[in-house]
Amino acid sequence: MSVLTRRLLKNSVLKGPFASGLAVILGLLPPIASASVAHASVVPSSVAQASVVPSSVAQASVVRDIQYWLADYGIERAWSITRGAGVRIAFIDTGVDGSHPDLAGAVVAGADFSGLGSSDGQTPVGSVAGHGTMVASLGAGRGHGDNEGVIGSAPEASIVSASVSFDGSRVSPDDQIARAVRFAVDNGASVISLSLTRNTSEWPESWDDAFRYAADKDVVVIASAGNRGSGTMAVGAPATMPGVLAVGGVTREGVASDAASSQGITIALMAPSEGLVGAVPGGGYTSWSGTSGATPIVAGIAALVRSAFPGMDANNVINRLVATATPVTDKVPDPLYGYGLVNAYDAVTREIPLVSANPLGSLEDWIALHREQRGNPMVFPLGPAQEGRETVGFAPPPVAVEGTRREVLPFVVTGAFALALEVVVAIGALRVFRARRRG
Repeated sequence: MSVLTRRLLKNSVLKGPFASGLAVILGLLPPIASASVAHASVVPSSVAQASVVPSSVAQASVVRDIQYWLADYGIERAWSITRGAGVRIAFIDTGVDGSHPDLAGAVVAGADFSGLGSSDGQTPVGSVAGHGTMVASLGAGRGHGDNEGVIGSAPEASIVSASVSFDGSRVSPDDQIARAVRFAVDNGASVISLSLTRNTSEWPESWDDAFRYAADKDVVVIASAGNRGSGTMAVGAPATMPGVLAVGGVTREGVASDAASSQGITIALMAPSEGLVGAVPGGGYTSWSGTSGATPIVAGIAALVRSAFPGMDANNVINRLVATATPVTDKVPDPLYGYGLVNAYDAVTREIPLVSANPLGSLEDWIALHREQRGNPMVFPLGPAQEGRETVGFAPPPVAVEGTRREVLPFVVTGAFALALEVVVAIGALRVFRARRRG
């Protein structure tokens, strides 16, 4: 181990999973994997990428043991009621590799909106190509064999894969996602999972139409809050949109994650975002962190609710999820934790009064107030205002990513692969170390 490596690992920025992830990249620790060789890479904004080559020593059975959230968040208990049969979850991401043993037979519909993938949405695309497979495995993975591999929150739910790319496509990410949302709705998805952020609180008008279409068709939309560790300091769209259930991330101890989550008044629920494991294209596995992982865990739980209460509308599914959450503080909703930690078993068993409206606001009402207001049709405040929540100002303006047109706002995949995220942190730590030496 070099002197530089020792110093980076000792730096206060590199704690817990970040330090161990950096050690994997540097060849000091083996990554988690199956016998298959797979690569996981991420380029948040314009940061350089890193790759992971899984070891052939680890077994898929080890992967199941790592999934602490199945017991800690009541998911295994909820399976005594339902495992999500009859529900379709759409993952709008970089494509889902349906040939992975843990996803065999799970993908029932798909399409590509990037112009880079295959017509069934099962070819990973973009510089973060494996991200979609990882995300889908935590939401609706089925595992395989005798308790081997990754199993999602709703292992009997079906997957709709809508592949999009955040770079390299001639179609803007904004347009890709708007089209993908409509496709998901038209292909029977009753839950849409979005592990991505625009990194700004605002969103394009094309999303007004697409997300309003989803709301009109009674679809639950769930989006990630983003990660401070990848530069998202405040929640960005689509998690700022009224009616969308925004998911933040916590450590294994249930404490808001410093790096693998973000902060904002629109966060509704918290779920695990550290110490995660996911399936990657080619049959392998990797460890990772981020609200990209927390989001499909909640999306799978939403599918359990929809399966347990097949006649329940989206407004009441969302209300049931937030009403049964385990509060973290005395204030509910809390500005950091929202309504609390998601609780799968309570979500499918507790008696909850019915509501007539989405507790997270109405996009239709927001559009009428802000888009159609005379003289000021382009106002973008942060998310749905709720009683008891402070109103905050605008997020800083976005910064154009090198190699993209400035008028196209950059997207940041919010979970990314943990090991690539470690590279980002490591670079920052090195700069801090050098700055301290100059000082």
